[in-house]
Amino acid sequence: MGAGHDHGVRDAGARHRGRLWAAFGLLAVFMVVEAVTAFATGSLALLSDAGHMFTDVLGIGMALAAITAARRAARDPQRTFGLYRLEVLAALANAVLLFGVALYVLVEAVRRFGAAPEVSTTPMLVVAGLGLIANIVAFGLLRQGAKESINVRGAYLEVLGDLVGSVGVLVGAAVIASTGWFVVDPLIAVAVGLFILPRTWRLGREAVRILVQAAPQHLDVAAMRTSLGAVPGVCDVHDLHVWTLTSGMDVASAHLGIEGDAQVAVVLAAARSTLQDGYGIDHATLQVEPVAATGECHSAHW
Repeated sequence: MGAGHDHGVRDAGARHRGRLWAAFGLLAVFMVVEAVTAFATGSLALLSDAGHMFTDVLGIGMALAAITAARRAARDPQRTFGLYRLEVLAALANAVLLFGVALYVLVEAVRRFGAAPEVSTTPMLVVAGLGLIANIVAFGLLRQGAKESINVRGAYLEVLGDLVGSVGVLVGAAVIASTGWFVVDPLIAVAVGLFILPRTWRLGREAVRILVQAAPQHLDVAAMRTSLGAVPGVCDVHDLHVWTLTSGMDVASAHLGIEGDAQVAVVLAAARSTLQDGYGIDHATLQVEPVAATGECHSAHW
C-alpha cells in the first residue's frame, strides 16, 4: 500500500515567467556587450564581470527551464518523474563552464601582474556602469518572485552577487583613470574570480549530490526514521530512502511494519503528516507491511 501527494505543476515560478524572460533578455544583451568591450579594451576585470553575468543568464535560464519542465511533465505519461532533472543537469554544466572561465581569468591575471597592459578606461567605465544598471533592473524584476519560488530565488541571488562584481569593475576603472595604476585591473579580476569560484563549487557539488540521489543535507535521515517509528501502530521502519528530485522538491519512500491490529489508513495518514510537518516532504511513497501477518520484515538489499 502507498501514500503520496502529487506535486502537479508549480505555479509560483510560472506567475513570474514574464519577469524572468525580461531579466534574461536584458542581462544576455549586456553580457555580450561587456564581453566584446572587455576584449576591445583589454580589461580583464570587465571580462571577469562578463563571465559573472554569464552565471546570471544561465541561472535565470535554468529557472525558466524548470518552469517549462514542470508544465510539460503532466502531459507525458512516460516521464513519470517529469523533466525536473533538466535543471540539475544545466546546473552541473553551468558549474563546469564557470570553473573554466574563473580559472582562465585567474591565470591571465597572474600573468599580467608582471607587466600590466594599458587599459582603455572610458569604455570600461561606460559599459560597467550600464551593466550595473542592468543588474539593478533585473534585481527589481526578480525580487517579488524570489519570495515565492526557489528557482527564481536562485536567479535572484545570482543577480545580487553580480552587483558586487559590477561595482568592483567601476571602482577599478575609476582608480586606473585617476592614477594610471593598471595593475588594479588584474587585481579586480582576481577578486571577482575568487568570488565566483566558491559559489561555482557549491553549485556543482549540489548538482552532483542530487544526481547521485544522496539525502538532502538539511534532513536528518536517522531522526526521520525515529519519527516514523514513533507513529502509533508502527513497529518497524526499513528501506527508508530520501532524495531530491530537483531544487526544493524532496521526496521519500519507506516500508512501515505495523502491528496486526493497527488501522492502515490511520497509520498512513499519521506517517504522511509526520513527514510533511516535521521534514517538509510533501511527496512520500509508503508501503505498509503487517508484521503479525508475515512474521518478518523484508528489506531491499541495494
